[in-house]
Order: sequence, then C-alpha cells, then structure tokens
Amino acid sequence: MHIYAVGGAIRDELMGAPVKDRDYVVVGATPEALLALGFKPVGKDFPVFLHPETQEEYALARTEKKNGRGYHGFSFYAAPDVSLEEDLARRDLTINAMAKGEDGVLIDPFHGRADLEARVLRHVGAAFVEDPVRLLRIARFAARFGDFSLAPETAELMRRMVENGEVDHLTPERVWQEIARGLMEAAPQRMLLILRKCGALVRLMPEVDALFQTPERTDFHPEGNTGAHILLVLAAAARMRLSLPARFAALTHDLGKATTSAELLPRHHGHEERGDAPLDSLCERLKVPVACRDLARLAIRQHGKIHCVGRAQTLTPKTMTHLMEASDLKRRPERFAELLRVCEADARGRLGQEDAPYPPRAIWQKAAAAFCGVEGGDIAAGLADKTQVPERLHEARVAAVRAALAAMSMDS
Repeated sequence: MHIYAVGGAIRDELMGAPVKDRDYVVVGATPEALLALGFKPVGKDFPVFLHPETQEEYALARTEKKNGRGYHGFSFYAAPDVSLEEDLARRDLTINAMAKGEDGVLIDPFHGRADLEARVLRHVGAAFVEDPVRLLRIARFAARFGDFSLAPETAELMRRMVENGEVDHLTPERVWQEIARGLMEAAPQRMLLILRKCGALVRLMPEVDALFQTPERTDFHPEGNTGAHILLVLAAAARMRLSLPARFAALTHDLGKATTSAELLPRHHGHEERGDAPLDSLCERLKVPVACRDLARLAIRQHGKIHCVGRAQTLTPKTMTHLMEASDLKRRPERFAELLRVCEADARGRLGQEDAPYPPRAIWQKAAAAFCGVEGGDIAAGLADKTQVPERLHEARVAAVRAALAAMSMDS
C-alpha cells in the first residue's frame, strides 16, 4: 500500500498559497484493508474513506470509463492494480494532476508544474470531453486564477463539448454549485467570458448571454453591449468582497434590458419591470437559492431609483420611503444594506469608475436609519382607530426621512 497527497493541495503548495484541504490517493489497497485500519467509508459511486484521526479523505486509485451522457455517465474501476499515473490521468487539468509520496518527491507525469509556472490551464487528456462538469470547473479556475490563460487546445475541446450536447446533460444543482463557486472567486467575470467563448453560456444561462447582444452606452463600454457592463460590475463586486447573493444580484440586475425595445436603450426606461420574467426563468432552471433570487429581484426593480439620489433629478422623501417599504427595510435591514452595495458595484461597473466614490449610499443609509427609527407601536398606541396605523406610519416615516435629509444637507 502506498499513499500519495494529490490534487489541489499540491498545486496550492507549489504556488505558495494556503492549503485548505488535503486529499489522498491510496495505491495497492482494497476497501477491506482500509476498513481494517479504522478508515470509515463515505463514497457511494467509488471507494472514498475518512482517516480515523484527521478525517481527511483517502480514495482508492481508480480509472473511469464513459458509458453514458452527462456527469453520471461513468463506470469506475478501483482495485490494487490501478497505478498512480492511471488515477492522475482521469483528472481535469495538468495543474491538478500532480502528487507527492511520503518521501516528498513530486510526481508530475503530465507536466503540471510547467503549466503552473507558465500560468496555463490545460486539460490532461482527450477524456476531458467526456465529463461536462469539467467545462464548468475550467471556467471556475479561470475566475480563481486571474492571470492564467486557457490553452488553445483546451478551449477547442470545450467548444466540442458544447457542440456535441454534453453540456446539456448537466444537472441544475451541479451547474448552480459551480456557478456559485465561480461567482465567489477573485475574478468572477472571467468565468462568464470562458463560458461565453465556448458557447456554454447561452446553453446554461441564456438570460445572461442575451445581455451581450443588448445595447449599452459606448462612452462607458466600447464594446457597446450590456454584457461588457456586467463583466465590470462583477469585477467591482469581487473587489468589494460582496456576498454570494449580492454577486448574483450584480450578475442579474440588468436582465430586463435584454427584453426592452432597442429604441429605448441604452437608457433606463422601464427595463426594471421587464426583469422579473428572465430572473424567474433563470432561478427556476438552476434552482437558485431564495436569498439570491430575492436580492436579485430587489436590485432589478430598485437600482435605477437608488442611483437617482444625490443627482439633479433626485427622489422625494415620499418616493424614497415607498422604496424602503417595498424593500421590507424594517424587517430586513441587512438585505437593504446589501442592495446598496450592489448598486455601488453597478455604478463602478463603468470604464474609469473602478474606485469612484458612490455618494447615494451614504444618503440612503441616513434615510434608512431615520426610517427604521419610527416605531409602529408608538403610533398605534396613540390611535383609537387602528385602521389608520399604516397611513400614519407611512406619514411619520416620510417626515423622519425628510428631516434626516434636510439635516444632512445642512451639515454638508
């Protein structure tokens, strides 16, 4: 029996990056041998075991054979006669197909270290095309490693995977899992670019892909389409370290533009109302979590109005109060704070605005504090007719917001 550390831990170690998880491959062993040593089985599709003390994963060396479509269309063979190189050969990228034995010597049959030094994402072998999840993983790794290029031959295989329909057999849950992880990487915009270039974006997220054919102001985006704007917004969201719901909202806040008449674009002219349908379609198909969907819907409907505050054509205290009520601010103040951050990322998603200040956020924060300071219970206590509470509460909130903004104006 021989044990090797494999995969991402070796890659990260060579890059000088923190190693979060270590995975191991066991060569020359059987499930019974590991069970006898106290390992606990966890895998259903193939033999994976947890170390009795460290709880790290140890997998028996295995090979794969394609026997169907999609991610689950494989049979596995795990036995003592499977070599380490055979196990490494089934992995996706050369930089993930390295190992180290107990003697610390690097085992690198597919030249992953050279690709790591050259900053190249390259597939291990022709079997890459058999697993559509690898296409998503490549896009995610491109988002993680912003200075890595994609090998041309790997890009060609990815296009072939889309053309032969493999990508259509991905499960919604796995698509969302990889998309969500990619959105949380340092350069999530690169994930979109990779998926679009190989033709997968239109298959997986057609609502987002349509934005790359939607007109946008060319003084902000030389490409002249909303998709280019979304890439910059995602980059800003990553720099701001926004949460997953906020990054998903950044990705989708302009979905309504793709269904807006070309004569009305690129102006913000009613596209907010048209964003619900494509958002619902996207979320239902990928089974997007409720928190992501709800913040995205708020961003779609409200980002145009939130931007207006502090400009020449600003909103009235009454309109601002209506917006905060519609956003359920009193019960969900943390979600409203995230909405403001999404709007800030949107404003920074323009060429030359990457680190520009966003004055509306401070104004809305002041208004929100005043809004939340009005207690419905106090108003209800002073009214004999309780049916008047909603109207009086709204009026009190408007007055509080107006006073707060007036004070803010005097301070400036």
